Amino acid sequence: MSWQDTLKALAPTVLSAALGPAGAGIVAAIGAIIGIDNPTQDKIAKAIQGGQLTPEQITDLKKLEMQLQADESERGFKYAELEFKDRDSARKREAATVDNTNKVLAYTVISAFIAMVGATLLGFTKVDSVLAGTLVGYLSAKAEQVLSYYFGSSSSSRQKNDLLANSTPVK
Repeated sequence: MSWQDTLKALAPTVLSAALGPAGAGIVAAIGAIIGIDNPTQDKIAKAIQGGQLTPEQITDLKKLEMQLQADESERGFKYAELEFKDRDSARKREAATVDNTNKVLAYTVISAFIAMVGATLLGFTKVDSVLAGTLVGYLSAKAEQVLSYYFGSSSSSRQKNDLLANSTPVK
């Protein structure tokens, strides 16, 4: 049984919240309950799969479940739906807006990124200074934001971010 199946059986709202946009805060709360320093989904998975949960920790997880369910009732949303609602609101805004500012900016950023990558690969430019590297990184990040805005992000992207945050830099 996977850690997600176990957590789904114990506290399904906690699992939905941990895997959604509010995940960092919920993972931190689960980590505090389990007693994990710098908690990540991987560390929580290892603790749950290792059968290291005490009865007190299970009780605290169920208390967190009840708190999150109360939050859902009070605020009128479901944690499982947050990710979809976020994308949906962006799409509705795009459909309701009659000006082309977003589209023009999106095409500009993506075109600049493609031109920069093409020029670098074809040898027209070199990215050998700190400033040039910073600009390339900045433009790459903005292109990723444009794509996320129009196509959404994914849970695998969140997992990648967790892995990167907990990795040891190579020197």
